[in-house]
Amino acid sequence: MADDLGWGDTGYNGHPVLQTPNLDDMAGKSMRFDRWYAGAPVCSPTRGSSITGRHPFRYGILTANKGHMPKEEVTIAEALKPLGYSTGHFGKWHMGTLTTEIKDSNRGGPGSEEHYSPPWLNGFDKCFSTEAKVPTWDPMVDPTSGEAYGTRYWKEDGSIVTENLEGDDSRVIMDRAIPFIEKCAGLGNPFLAIVWFHTPHKPVVAGASYRAMYAAENDTQGNYYGCITAMDEQIGRLRQKLTELGIADNTMLWFCSDNGPEGSSVPGTAGSYRGRKRSLYEGGVRVPGLFQWPAKIPSQRTVDMPCSTIDYFPTVMDALGYQLKGKPEPQDGISLMPLIEGAMTQRPKPIAFEHGNQISLSDNQYKLYSSDSGQTYELYDLIADPYETNDIAAQDPGIVASMRTTLEQWRDSCTKSREGKDYLKPQGIIIH
Repeated sequence: MADDLGWGDTGYNGHPVLQTPNLDDMAGKSMRFDRWYAGAPVCSPTRGSSITGRHPFRYGILTANKGHMPKEEVTIAEALKPLGYSTGHFGKWHMGTLTTEIKDSNRGGPGSEEHYSPPWLNGFDKCFSTEAKVPTWDPMVDPTSGEAYGTRYWKEDGSIVTENLEGDDSRVIMDRAIPFIEKCAGLGNPFLAIVWFHTPHKPVVAGASYRAMYAAENDTQGNYYGCITAMDEQIGRLRQKLTELGIADNTMLWFCSDNGPEGSSVPGTAGSYRGRKRSLYEGGVRVPGLFQWPAKIPSQRTVDMPCSTIDYFPTVMDALGYQLKGKPEPQDGISLMPLIEGAMTQRPKPIAFEHGNQISLSDNQYKLYSSDSGQTYELYDLIADPYETNDIAAQDPGIVASMRTTLEQWRDSCTKSREGKDYLKPQGIIIH
């Protein structure tokens, strides 16, 4: 997962300058989602949706730097460990603090006990994790002052990492993920590796060689493009390693961004889509999405059905033939295995979003959107009008009414979830 990478911030989606040869190659050999949605228009909630299959409004991660992953939630790592999987988290966590002992990152330190929820308490065996953002080059150093940036990398034993932290941050992360994968492959162990890059979240810095690739651009553009190309290089390194280890064919490899591009302070682009990060218009939540699994997807396929980060968990469990007994309900995601196997072309239930005063609901064709917590609504036909230029709410009041009822029921359900009513059943795993 990239951090703040916009829909248009890849070569395969038509960027005129950016060089992303590895993502372009992956897009040409895998399942490419043209309607892939982050779970939210900001990072922390999307990350929660990715590992639970549930909307983060159900467990209180309402926006960035708010809430934490509750111990009662079942993460994908916790679900896979009893099945013999080794689990690792590498990169940005952003779903709780990683220390209560020293000042760290945005929220960590003394007094942060309420939100202490590191990945190693959420099912991950191996960790190389930060609470929040770091610079994309020399991640421990503030690029403005030259002083320590203040966000640290932490290991699964709660210790601070001090070695191999210079240069490109994406490479620093992959230097930890690849040995984990190599060890698992050597032992014949199945594994879950979550690799969450910080790129291209601010502070955006590219190393000299990557900056030189964009010498014709100004510093803001050159650093932005350069750090993305550096990240793309590491994605290529990962794909090559899976091939070298002989496990590429039967490894699910997913890629997406956590939300749309940051505001006007960066040159990121959502393409022609309306809005950016923090917006529930398409540009804030529709992001690049790829999925490579050669054993099941031998050639390139383009998918127009709406899919989302909330679908990771149920898809993986369905692929393995397992389901959780007594898991927190309701689940918001769906299994994409029928889609992968060619038996699904329409999403069976819509995708709901909420952020601040914005709420929206997207189905296979229509999108209902409100910027005032449901006082007024806009309606868009995303098939005929994917860039949301023509509000048809007045023309189709029946569709508005139906979708509004669904959205209001979903919001009521999330309110009940936050009251703890989803955690009443004993948990376990059963075979289908």
